[in-house]
Amino acid sequence: MLAPPIRKAHVRSARAVAAALGLVAVAACARHDAPGRPPEPGDKAVAVVADQTIWASDVKRQAVERGLIGEGEPLDVSSQTFHEVLDEVIDQKLLANEAMRRRLENDPQVKRRLAAARERILGDALIEAETERAASDSAIRSLYDEQVRLSKQTDEVHAQQIVTANQADADAARKQVAGGAAFDAVAMQRSIDAATRFNGGDLGYVALDAMPQAYAAALANAKPGDLVGPFRTDAGWVVLKLDDRRPEKPLSMEEARPQIVRFLNFTEVRDMIEHLRQKTPPRLLIGPAEDVPGAPHEPASAPPEPAASATPVAAAAAVVANPPEKTP
Repeated sequence: MLAPPIRKAHVRSARAVAAALGLVAVAACARHDAPGRPPEPGDKAVAVVADQTIWASDVKRQAVERGLIGEGEPLDVSSQTFHEVLDEVIDQKLLANEAMRRRLENDPQVKRRLAAARERILGDALIEAETERAASDSAIRSLYDEQVRLSKQTDEVHAQQIVTANQADADAARKQVAGGAAFDAVAMQRSIDAATRFNGGDLGYVALDAMPQAYAAALANAKPGDLVGPFRTDAGWVVLKLDDRRPEKPLSMEEARPQIVRFLNFTEVRDMIEHLRQKTPPRLLIGPAEDVPGAPHEPASAPPEPAASATPVAAAAAVVANPPEKTP
């Protein structure tokens, strides 16, 4: 017999079941707010379950935890996403209320899980408070100014390329361009580079220190209008035409802001955790970790990023394990 198809309501309920136990921890000690007393300035009551009000901020918090929106991003109460998440929050409250009616919070295993949920929420709240303080506008501006002062700006170059399979073809292409043929026409005719051939070999503006070493070396002393090459690369033999050269512009503060905030948050969380471990040293009751033969390992060259839906504690742990670079 075939299983019934999985419907959206089933998926929503599955998410609600996964989160319901954690909601019991909140519901067990929560005060039943009246619709006229919003928990946040400008908050809006959007539903009532039994005598419990669901606020727009409850739905937004759930959407952030799901990774549907970023922290601080708006979520219109009339949007489809808001209503889908609202349904999840309603399901969670219904399940939590039923669990409390059955007094499941008195079960010893449930008590342990509720205690763990409480610790996680408190840890998240501490990290949110500390990182908000650390990533102040003045701290962001100070670090940005420092990095602009310390950074070594290079040149940006705008070049076109022709890539050929051998030196003889490259010499012929250069001779054709030097004789007056349009570089982009020769690139479309002779280049074997699929990524740039059909736009006339245009590479756009690229920072010189971000180019492959062979390209950077060939263009190091070139002036706009110069033909450079041919020189050999892994892709073949290359002829370049330098169209423009200009000083590289540093990132604006707004462009650099996300990485600066991440660095400041990492520094604050790292220092706080180190301080807490020194203040209250943990005592392990087990031996050190051991490699299990045949166990899969994450590639060292590709550390995973913290998920958008991760809790602040989990995301902080991931950042501590994989700290960002300081230079924005």
